[in-house]
Amino acid sequence: MKLLSIISILLLSIFFQNCASTVSHKKLKSHVEYLASDKLKGRFPGTEGGKESAEYIKSEFEKNGLTLLGDNGFQYFDVITGVNLGESNSFLLGSNSYKVGKDFTPLSFSKSMTHSGSIFVAGYGFSIKNDSLEWNDYSNANLDGKWVLIFRGAPDGDNPHGPFSEHSSLRTKVMTAKDNSASGVIFVSGEEFDKEDNLIPLIYEQSQVDIGIPVVHITRNLANKILRNQTVSEIEKTILNQQENFKPFNINNLVTAHIDMNYETVQTQNIVASIPGTDPKLKDEFIIIGAHYDHLGYGGDHSGSRRPDNHEIHNGADDNASGTSAVIELAHEMAKKGNNKRTLVFIAFGAEEMGLLGSKYFVKNSLVKNENIQLMMNMDMVGRLDAEKNQISIGGTQTAIDLEKSIEPLIKKSNLNHTFSPEGYGPSDHSSFYVNDIPVLFFFTGSHSDYHTPEDDADKVNYKGIASISDLILSITSYFDSEDRLVYQEAGPKEEKKRQRFKVTLGIMPDYTYSETKGLRVDAVLQGKPASNAGILDGDIITSIGNKPVGDIYEYMHRLGEINPGESAPVSVLRDGKELNYTVKF
Repeated sequence: MKLLSIISILLLSIFFQNCASTVSHKKLKSHVEYLASDKLKGRFPGTEGGKESAEYIKSEFEKNGLTLLGDNGFQYFDVITGVNLGESNSFLLGSNSYKVGKDFTPLSFSKSMTHSGSIFVAGYGFSIKNDSLEWNDYSNANLDGKWVLIFRGAPDGDNPHGPFSEHSSLRTKVMTAKDNSASGVIFVSGEEFDKEDNLIPLIYEQSQVDIGIPVVHITRNLANKILRNQTVSEIEKTILNQQENFKPFNINNLVTAHIDMNYETVQTQNIVASIPGTDPKLKDEFIIIGAHYDHLGYGGDHSGSRRPDNHEIHNGADDNASGTSAVIELAHEMAKKGNNKRTLVFIAFGAEEMGLLGSKYFVKNSLVKNENIQLMMNMDMVGRLDAEKNQISIGGTQTAIDLEKSIEPLIKKSNLNHTFSPEGYGPSDHSSFYVNDIPVLFFFTGSHSDYHTPEDDADKVNYKGIASISDLILSITSYFDSEDRLVYQEAGPKEEKKRQRFKVTLGIMPDYTYSETKGLRVDAVLQGKPASNAGILDGDIITSIGNKPVGDIYEYMHRLGEINPGESAPVSVLRDGKELNYTVKF
């Protein structure tokens, strides 16, 4: 790097760090109070509240003199918000007809279509080959035109640490069958899996596309008619007794199913604006600053609400009016400065809570060239900075060579403490950029008991904290608005880690930013849950569960996965430096 460039960057960095508070916490508060007001009713995509939020953000960009991109500042896209059965679902075994909702039900990710074919009985439908297990239910099978009959679950039950856990979900089994040329999938529940034999409820699972083939769940009674000379229970016992020695087989019975799914769609939008770069060589490169502005509306079942029974407005002040307010004010400050070399792009993403849909749409239909993005910085839940600890969690710090090394001096000059996470993939919109080989930084002040509840309100937000984080992002933006391009490097997986399936809950909100000692700090205890009932308090540091050590969040999840409903286990915590022991009933 040229000496002049080094001096220029250092001067910019010093300037921003010496500003006591460049970003106005009063303006931040004004934005959050509007976005998190009852008037906007939780900012759910496609609703009037969601549209008014988008108009507000766009108007703020316009006031600050930004160049609106897309369709006058909006980048529109459709999202699916629900699913229901159409009028023409049918299931025929030979010439015998069966009733939807009684004998069979389509799954929410099934393709709407008609398929007729014979059946291949695949047992659990596994195709596994690794160091510890080899099991292939499709070996030498010809599945062209056939349905595959698959048993739900796995031979070891619902063991979250078992060898089958990552292969047992309905979607995974369907994808495995599809990879082996199956034309449709029929699920059935063995008695060991579900004695009551309830049909799977039709619930929309936030997947915006069907899986490409018809998928249904049928009762054991109907499955026994398909099997003719055997029963589901007999086959299940054979598999459980013989394990991988079970031999899949064909049945010549003809099954014809017509699947008719209706998807409810709404239109929502990203809000996108820019401050064009001034350098002839660098103006076609981009630094992106973003945050999602949507939230959960009134909550309810399968909305993501942690109070699904409470049909109340979820205002989402911290999640994520806080990050959105920072984007607005950063745009204001950088527009005033106005001498950025690279083009700065500001984005308020829609439909993040539905699966990062807005950011995924942006990178697939980008208004800028992905390969020309220098850095993407994302703020999600930056409104609860602890006034005493002043600690911010920053993710993605190793998604470019020397990225972490470069930002550390800037953070030290701020009034913030920090924890770093090197990985680029995480539960927010930066992930959509990282999987497309773009360096990212993710800013987060930690979880809390109001997360995804109606209690996440504007009066609980630390506005001076948002201002401090915004000032830091100002200095980081200025630092990387230089001649040198960041060199992307992979930092961790590019897909979501498999969610741990637990049979029990302790009933706490972990402190993801805690790193002072071994253990897991309890950010919040949920009332009426096992931890609360046992006497564990906010701020306690869990050091062991079941007499086994808990060193961090990963060991905590591992210990929790070993416990069954109804069991009791000793839990040790540190409180004010003293070890306390509790017996928790799960």
